[in-house]
Amino acid sequence: MLFGEDGEATASYELGERTDLCWHGYVHGVGPGQRYGFRIHGPYEPARGLRCNPAKLLIDPYAKAIEGSISWGPEVFGYVLGDEETQSNLDSAPSMPRSVVVDPFFPWGDDRRPNVAWADTIIYEAHVKGFTKLHPEIPEELRGTYAGLAHPASVDHLVRLGVTAVELMPVHHFVDPLHLLDQGLINYWGYDSIGYFAPEARYSAAAGRGGQVHEFKAMVRALHRAGLEVILDVVYNHTAEGNHLGPTLSLKGIDNPAYYKLVEDDPRYYWDVTGTGNTLNVGYPQTLQLIMDSLRYWVIDMHVDGFRFDLASALARQFYEVDRLSAFFEIIHQDPVLSQVKLVAEPWDVGQGGYQVGNFPVRWAEWNGKYRDTVRDYWRGQSGGVSDLAYRLTGSSDLYKGDGRRPSASVNFVTCHDGFPLRDLVAYNDKHNEANGEDNRDGTDDNRSWNCGAEGDTDDPEIIELRGRQVRNFLSTILLSQGCPMISHGDELGRSQHGNNNAYCQDNELTWIDWATADQDLLAWTRRLIELRRSQPVLHRPRFFIGAVGRGHRRKDLVWLRRDGQEMKDADWRRSSQLSIGMLLNGDLIPDRTERGDPIRGDTLLILLHAHHEGAEWKLPSEDWGREWEHVLDSARPDEPAGGKRHRAGGGIQRPPRSLLVMKRLT
Repeated sequence: MLFGEDGEATASYELGERTDLCWHGYVHGVGPGQRYGFRIHGPYEPARGLRCNPAKLLIDPYAKAIEGSISWGPEVFGYVLGDEETQSNLDSAPSMPRSVVVDPFFPWGDDRRPNVAWADTIIYEAHVKGFTKLHPEIPEELRGTYAGLAHPASVDHLVRLGVTAVELMPVHHFVDPLHLLDQGLINYWGYDSIGYFAPEARYSAAAGRGGQVHEFKAMVRALHRAGLEVILDVVYNHTAEGNHLGPTLSLKGIDNPAYYKLVEDDPRYYWDVTGTGNTLNVGYPQTLQLIMDSLRYWVIDMHVDGFRFDLASALARQFYEVDRLSAFFEIIHQDPVLSQVKLVAEPWDVGQGGYQVGNFPVRWAEWNGKYRDTVRDYWRGQSGGVSDLAYRLTGSSDLYKGDGRRPSASVNFVTCHDGFPLRDLVAYNDKHNEANGEDNRDGTDDNRSWNCGAEGDTDDPEIIELRGRQVRNFLSTILLSQGCPMISHGDELGRSQHGNNNAYCQDNELTWIDWATADQDLLAWTRRLIELRRSQPVLHRPRFFIGAVGRGHRRKDLVWLRRDGQEMKDADWRRSSQLSIGMLLNGDLIPDRTERGDPIRGDTLLILLHAHHEGAEWKLPSEDWGREWEHVLDSARPDEPAGGKRHRAGGGIQRPPRSLLVMKRLT
């Protein structure tokens, strides 16, 4: 059906041609801006998993733009409410968004993808609206939009910070569930997609007649010109149509058994490993084609540089078990377009056996949940030793080395959109999600005790200083570890959600970055860290450490040290009370990264990590490793300039509680 600007139907056409199981047709005179939708005639037999209903206007799964939102009511459901067996004859067209024909042309000019090497990549996870909504230098009409993110003020912050890639939380067209709207809330995060080709119109300053497509492309072009890659957080594991009691919006009304996994012996119900009511049937050819066509479209037409796949284990469930050789991976690896972009997995879902950290195939990076948990436990003094920490600091070779992957396969993070922001992580022992309307039952309870003093806001200078140091410790650990670091937006500015660790439904000042109260000292610290990482090849090696590569002390590329300056022994690794460790990175032994075969050399760095709640004295290693060392960064003294202090080999250094120090060898 075709619709005019007033929302009224203007014509209807039957798609009479059928090729390779796909119905199609030609409508003369249709051009950019035309609104339309589908009605599908077919059987309505819920017991057999068949849910066609021509009374329901459906969104085109291949629509390049979608206009409007759902007006919730009984008409958007395929059945009579209270009686699932009875087909609803209520017309949903007045309550449904419209698919929109778009103008595909865009003046890309000399746009080129930055193609940043994985070893040099630093990811910044951002929400289009939350990042820009309160920025005082962005014109008010552009705040919260793609144009706002493309504004020079936004780009300047990202460039000066030093990150190389912006990972955008979902921008596929998504739905606000009824239960949230009833409480005055909305789907802020956007993990309820319904249009895999259409950029979300609410993030556009010019959304009418498909203008969001042009605006999104302009944003990508602006970020590319600044050398920044664009990675999309994509949700191909489920859609907003929910379970057997959910609405009929698109795929459910077109071919329900093809697009969704149904319970094998009772196809009325949906097989759910996503926690949302349904799971896409990636094992079905047309469903797999839909996903692949969508991915190629975003790379070829929209020029994005990669994808982070939400609940990616669900995509690997070709049948029921997670299969790293599933058709989904095989097709991506063979595809000449998709095999060349950055691919990042959230390596778990909520189904049995869904936690798959370390098990995705070559060419994939992973959100390393083990890194997050280990680093959190270490800095709160509950790690049970440092043996696991050593793996995480060096790229998690225990997870990724065995199948030929490199340290960059590990996306290292401590916080992300899901959970506390970093400032709250060190200030709250308990979640405070009362505003979400679920009596604080939602969200996780995994923070445990941080021993950082009073919960929440405080005026105590000692507690404030300790919390600030812990924030610096976390940022330092992320940016000094081998692998690919990821920062959650606003963490570099001290953003707080006041104890809410599940702000998925909070589209307000609770989640937006408050640029007016940004912690400028923390921002300066983060910039120093990123500049140090980018300037020191030893901090972003392309390959794993080897250990001893020849005879003599200086032929080790990595040395682990105790507080007495001696190398760690087997017994030290087994000691659960061990909360201090030194990490010496030999800048003379860095894997070759040049085409000519020239060696790359950098400084030799010594990183001292001390997570105990009491201070301790460290002793520097012997002259075998260097005669003199200077301070580069000290989390306990963030204002201290680089080179402010020097120490001789074998000398002692008093370290305060919960602190991290980076030193550089001079001679």
